[in-house]
This record gives sequence, structure tokens and C-alpha cells, in this order.
Amino acid sequence: MEYGLIGGRLGHSYSKVIHEMLCGYRYDLCPLPTEEEVRAFLTRRQFRAINVTIPYKLVVMEYCSYIDPHAKAINAVNTIVNRNGLLYGYNTDYPGFSYLCDAHGVEFKDRTVLILGTGGTHNTTWAVAHDRGAKQIYTVSRHPDPEKGELTYAQALTTGAQIIINTTPVGMYPNAGVSALDITSMPGLEAVIDVIYNPDKTELILRAEELGVPVAVGGLEMLVAQAVYAAEFFLDRKFEDAGAEIARVTSELRREQLNIALIGMPSSGKSTLGRALAERLGKRFVDLDEEIVKADGRSIPDIFAAEGEAGFRKLEAAQTARFARENRQVISCGGGVVKDPANLRALHANGIVLFIDRPLEDLLVGGGRPLSTSPEALKTMEAQRRPLYLAAADAVIPNKTTPADAVTAAMEALDEIFSH
Repeated sequence: MEYGLIGGRLGHSYSKVIHEMLCGYRYDLCPLPTEEEVRAFLTRRQFRAINVTIPYKLVVMEYCSYIDPHAKAINAVNTIVNRNGLLYGYNTDYPGFSYLCDAHGVEFKDRTVLILGTGGTHNTTWAVAHDRGAKQIYTVSRHPDPEKGELTYAQALTTGAQIIINTTPVGMYPNAGVSALDITSMPGLEAVIDVIYNPDKTELILRAEELGVPVAVGGLEMLVAQAVYAAEFFLDRKFEDAGAEIARVTSELRREQLNIALIGMPSSGKSTLGRALAERLGKRFVDLDEEIVKADGRSIPDIFAAEGEAGFRKLEAAQTARFARENRQVISCGGGVVKDPANLRALHANGIVLFIDRPLEDLLVGGGRPLSTSPEALKTMEAQRRPLYLAAADAVIPNKTTPADAVTAAMEALDEIFSH
């Protein structure tokens, strides 16, 4: 291969999409499950340039004739260029993480920093925090080494840290919805950064947003930035405006990968608009009510009759969690999905939430919908749920005229969201 990525497991890597979006060259994913295979690959040297991911960022250094000072200091190489049979090693995670911090105004000088995890990315983030003047940097581990000054997660809560950086895989796809650290008892936080990029917002980032932490950001921009800097080594040329390239590719990647979740009252048009949006966006369409019926084997009225609303909501939560952690979907949600905050967290973790707002007088009564059996019931339900829809939505899409108009409004709202 000419360009590509080697690593232990690469099934959910975005690198191929990013590099091909960025430069147009072919970029291959080359999983190498064992160290023996990595050593054989590097000995053959049948590539022009590669990226390296876990767990091989250290072992590849043995094969490099030249190693960049940043890579030496971090003790990790993630980019290798083959120049006439000699391998040159670089680390673009350092400038990638630096870009992420700069883009969001993270100030390290005189701050106390917690780094969760002890893997390779720990060294990168530690180096950036140190070089930018952090007052104190603590490493937090499940199995801390006291001789290295490492802390337990319980001890981390009392450090008075202003900045938290997660470098562990806790909360990463497919095991989303969990966090290594409960930050609710940590006042004074200025920034929470998670290097995980799938899901887009980990549980740690969602919690930070809820607590009003000024900067709460995941790792997608870091991933794109390190790829841009790697491509500069690959092609032996600088981009005219690397920052603009990072912003462009990040925006395009989010547009391509993130789910679009539609919420709103029963009969507000979510399924009709969802199918149209899925076709426009090239995403898979998922109707959560249909998936509940498929999984359970009973109709929704039958589920309500047998188990009541509480039983139905339990099934709904399971299907919401199941589909929300995947990507590239348009998800039509049931009208009551907003009643469970856990559903909304799951939808926001990997997607954009649009409220399909249809006037009350245009909503249908009955039609096999157990909770909207009369005009009075529908009116009461709308009054109760409307504040929940508005609070949950990233944008409100009016559905007052034609489906085509609503689809156009949704596309315009998404353009606005992804441009920031």
C-alpha cells in the first residue's frame, strides 16, 4: 500500500474517511493483531507513509532511522514516512491535541490538570500541559503507582483541578454511556477534554455540559488535526491554511457520521420527514416504534394493554440506547421519548436532535396511538411535552405547510449547526 494506518484493531477508525476527504489519495486500514506481524510489516517497508495507532506507537520506533524530538520526548511515533528505504518517525498527536486546546481556548498556565489513564495518549497530553505551564499535573489510574505520584479516582476528586483530560477508553463505542470520573462534586472546572471521538460526546462530556463547564469537548478535532499534520509529512508540503482544513474536514465528518434524531408529538410528521431526510443525507432511516414492535413481537397498543406505559417506556429506552450509539442514521423517535432523560443523553451523545413542530390543530386523534385518544388528551399531552421538546432540541423545525418545506427547513438548520 502507499498510505494507510496500522494498529491492533481498526474496525471503527475514521482515519480512512478523513485522509481521503482531506487529500484524495487512497488510504488503507491494515489491522495487524500481533507484534510479530508489525515487525514483519516494517521490515518489508512496502509503503510510502503510514500512521500508527495503539498498541504499536512504541515498538515502531525501533525501525526508525530518524525520530522527531517531540516523538522522542513523548516516546511514541504515530506517523512514519519511508524515504528511500529509511523510516522517519514523527508524532502528530502532540500538535493535534495542541490544536484542539487552542481552538477552544483552554488555558493551562498555572492550572491544576488531571489526566485520566496511563496509556500512550497520556504522555502526549501531559507534554502539552507541561509545555504550556500547568502548575500541577496529576495522573489518575485504576491501579495507581504511588512511586510515580499517581492518584486513585477517589483521590482525584479532592485535587481542586481546573482541567480534566480523559485518555482512557471508558465511554468509547460500543460501551457508551459510562464515565470514569464523577465530576459533579468538582467545582471550579474550566475545561473537560475527552480524546474519545466516538461517540461525539461521551458521558463525561455530557455531564460537563450539564454542569456548565466552560469548555467541554471530545476528540474529533484532535483526530482530524493530527491527520492534517500527518498528511503534511506524507506529501512533504504544508497546507496553505491547516486550521481551515481541520475545520472543513471536521464539519464534513460530523455531517456524514452523526445521527439526526427527530422528536415531536405523535402524528407530527417525524416518519415522513425522516425518510425524506435520510434519502437527502445518504443515511439509514430508523423508526424506533417499528423497531420496538420488531424486537418485542407485539403491536404498541398490545404492549400498552399488557404492560402499561411504564412497560412500553422500558422497551423504548432499550431500543433508543441500541440505535443511538450507532452512526449515519436518521432516527424517528416516539412522541414520549423525551420523558426519560437517559434517552436524550443517548441521542445527544452521537447526534443532532430536531424538534418537528406541528400545530396542535393539525395533529391526529387516535390512529392506534394509546395516549392520544381524544382532543382533550392530545391537548394536555402537548402542553406537558412541548417544554421537553424545546429543551431537548438543537433546532426547531416547523411543519405547518408541506413536507417539502419542512425538509428544506431541516436541511437549512443542519447547515447552520454543522457550520459552527
